Amino acid sequence: MNDTELDLTPPPRRRILREARMFTDMARMTLPLADAFLNPTRDKAESLVIVVPGFGAGDASTAPMRSWLNRRGFDAEGWSLGRNLAGLDLKGEFSDLVAEWGVDPSESHNGEVSVPLLVDRVIERVATRGDETGRRISLIGWSLGGYLAREAARDLPDVVDRVITMGSPIVGGPKYTAAADTFRRRGQDLDWIEQAIADREVRPIRQPITAIVSPTDAVVARDAAIDRYSENVNHIEVSAAHLGLAFNPTVWRHVLAALRADADS
Repeated sequence: MNDTELDLTPPPRRRILREARMFTDMARMTLPLADAFLNPTRDKAESLVIVVPGFGAGDASTAPMRSWLNRRGFDAEGWSLGRNLAGLDLKGEFSDLVAEWGVDPSESHNGEVSVPLLVDRVIERVATRGDETGRRISLIGWSLGGYLAREAARDLPDVVDRVITMGSPIVGGPKYTAAADTFRRRGQDLDWIEQAIADREVRPIRQPITAIVSPTDAVVARDAAIDRYSENVNHIEVSAAHLGLAFNPTVWRHVLAALRADADS
């Protein structure tokens, strides 16, 4: 897909009211959850599933999806790193990043280092779980969590076997999201962030990717959630609220289908 085919602008502010649909998704998820508990799947998949929450959220936000996946034969767990604060709670400099980022360690910043620092922590966590369990790992990420999952897969091709993103900013980081103005007011260079993200694509992700995208997403621009880089990617469009993606039963079914495709291969 060429850049000229993409509309890379933040979602219009008037669309934010549509995010109230998340409450409908939360109500709808009770039926598949109840069915999963009454009729669990007995077979267990070989890979471990780790679900990474979105910005501002923790493992509680992904607990319903993980419970449902566990009753459908998968061993799903949270990321166990607390709330996802985009690394704003981490102290560090560019010199603290691993070499793969390729940044000038003496460069100054206004917080742009926060997400790269968090990426490195997620990579460490996934690698540790791979070592502890001796299992391949499938990563599911919601919003920013999907970006973190992608970067872990990029650096850990022998550990991560699959990535599933849900409304994740593949292009531009916060630049094409509803939070763009907030980051600009903090003095962050969104152009630098966008370029740093693009630079890592020199090392493409080889594992299968499922990118779930909502054309009516009011937080992350639909076209920013399109993966223009990876060869082994399947895009799925679901009309859903960004804030409801982890609770949407239709999204759950697509996630399950992607995981089962790997389990059966």
